[in-house]
Amino acid sequence: MKNGTIAFKGVNDGVYLEIYGSDMDKIKEELKTKLAKSSGFFQGVNFLGVSGEDLSPEEMLEIHLILKYRYDFDIDLGDDLLDRLYMIYKSKRELESSVVKNSKEGMTKFLYGTLRSGQIVEYNGNIVVVGDVNPGAFLKATGNIIILGTLKGVAHAGFNGDNEAIVAAYNLIPNQLRIADIIVRAPDGDISEYKLPEVARVYDGEIIIEPYLPNK
Repeated sequence: MKNGTIAFKGVNDGVYLEIYGSDMDKIKEELKTKLAKSSGFFQGVNFLGVSGEDLSPEEMLEIHLILKYRYDFDIDLGDDLLDRLYMIYKSKRELESSVVKNSKEGMTKFLYGTLRSGQIVEYNGNIVVVGDVNPGAFLKATGNIIILGTLKGVAHAGFNGDNEAIVAAYNLIPNQLRIADIIVRAPDGDISEYKLPEVARVYDGEIIIEPYLPNK
């Protein structure tokens, strides 16, 4: 039986981090505890990366960024790529902070976990989903709709006619998106990996989708 959720393992070429399970809260807490006890031990060590079979690509990315920017690990993924990944990481944290702040401005329904095909949620206020919205799921809110995950279903914000409502998601690739009485579909084609979180809003009578940029 494994002791803990993480383990630093040494090989001939350097050290890598092996992660067991997928509970990110426990992983980050144990990482904090272990690195606090071994401050400076990994300085100058050739760090080979992270191994975690149960983690998603996004979670693997987050662990690399935490090691790089919080604990000063020497991780070379290419300067341009790291800058871009850091912007994504920062944007997502900013989006989460904005959700918490803006939810106080009106009634907000929080949903935890993945919404699956056939599920319908309608609410007189804002809806925040901490998880994914799969194809076939439908969200309908008089206020804003925020997805802290991937939106692949249908989202209708401002359904009472509020064209100032927004829809935001880490990955905004809905089957259909509506704000007030305006409808738009996601464009066909491949979705690039490691996109910035995006926000859909009404501008000049049309729905525009733009990256969510920190401090914009």
